[in-house]
Amino acid sequence: MELRQRKPLRLKDRDYSHDGYYFITICVKDRWPILCSGEAYDPETNRLPLSETGELVRQRLETLPAHYPGTRLEQYVIMPNHIHLILVLHKGQGRSAPSVSQMVQMMKGAVTKSLGYSIWQKSFHDRIIRDDTEYLRIWEYIENNPAKWREDCYYTVKNS
Repeated sequence: MELRQRKPLRLKDRDYSHDGYYFITICVKDRWPILCSGEAYDPETNRLPLSETGELVRQRLETLPAHYPGTRLEQYVIMPNHIHLILVLHKGQGRSAPSVSQMVQMMKGAVTKSLGYSIWQKSFHDRIIRDDTEYLRIWEYIENNPAKWREDCYYTVKNS
């Protein structure tokens, strides 16, 4: 039996530990909506209420800059079955930075260790943000994502 070849998701000649702005999407395995309730959108806070698992993900996500000096979590949103974030890498003089993949792997691993099992889909999606216009478009997309959950390409409803 021949194993299916996965399409490479990263740019071939790009070093993902270089300074830059990265738009990242991390999905829950099988798009299972366990991070928060998509049916309880709060227009006042423009957020979806996090589940216990979602709260754990938020805590681990927010510790990334403390673990990796020279990185910044610029903007993020936790949706029922995925996370969007803008991650900024800035090594500074004499400082080495981990790659985007290493940081995502660390965050996923910390959540998995705390839960005792993995909730994550393999890999993640990323896009290098190339200019201010793209940055603003992505920032607004992340900011408005909770209000548009039912229109989201990741939208699913959990069957009881």
